[in-house]
Amino acid sequence: MDLKVEEIRVSLKSSECLLIAAGAGIGVDSGLPDFRGHEGFWNAYPPLAKLGIRFEEMANPRWFHDDPNLAWGFYGHRLNKYKDTTPHLGFSILRKWALNKKSFFVFTSNVDGQFQKAGFQDSQIFECHGSIHYLQCMSACGQEIWPIPHDYSISIDENTLLAHDPLPSCPSCGSLARPNILMFSDFQWNSCRVDEQNQNFRNWIKENENKSLVIVEIGAGLAVPTVRMTCESLFQSWSGEASFIRINPRDTDATDGIEVLETGALEGLRLLDR
Repeated sequence: MDLKVEEIRVSLKSSECLLIAAGAGIGVDSGLPDFRGHEGFWNAYPPLAKLGIRFEEMANPRWFHDDPNLAWGFYGHRLNKYKDTTPHLGFSILRKWALNKKSFFVFTSNVDGQFQKAGFQDSQIFECHGSIHYLQCMSACGQEIWPIPHDYSISIDENTLLAHDPLPSCPSCGSLARPNILMFSDFQWNSCRVDEQNQNFRNWIKENENKSLVIVEIGAGLAVPTVRMTCESLFQSWSGEASFIRINPRDTDATDGIEVLETGALEGLRLLDR
């Protein structure tokens, strides 16, 4: 283990560019749930356990049509939780590494805004599933995506997970608003903001493709493998020298060339930063 860690540290130090890639597992050390399995999700949301509603069923835009108070109870609870959460020390370690590189970028499937809270700029982040801190109009009236005010919170009945009225609404037409997040079976998601982030990411890749790269993938599982697939594809196609570090306490399978630390996010980052 010590030899592996030393080799990874050398790769981290010698590379010119850094890609930080993160799934839900990076937030566990900050106290955020990763919704792993039905039981994990239901432990976080007992009212949904009573109704037998699974995460992939609840994370569906149909609830904003069928039961908007429950939809906003679920997403409002998450919004309030994310706003009240302080990113753990691992985010500061990542930012220190990033600022010591010639160039870096963040790719994440998380919608919680923790990287921005830790000091990373929007122009340096690709949130492939959107962000809970932005809203879109349910009626698609032409209103552009808009940010939720920092001091805004949603009042929720903790026993039923129902949000109290008034619910978030469109500033242009007054229709119900929803989070600008890509949900399951979501054909109404407004991807404009994420499309711009994606273009920034593609530009970054093109500008740095001949430089040495280190990919640090943290807490990215197999249930929704977007982060893993993107990182592995980039690693395999990179023109210059590339190294790949996967930090994950489970789902530790890896193809050739990927170094794996079977730890949680904070433990692994601290280990490499010593």
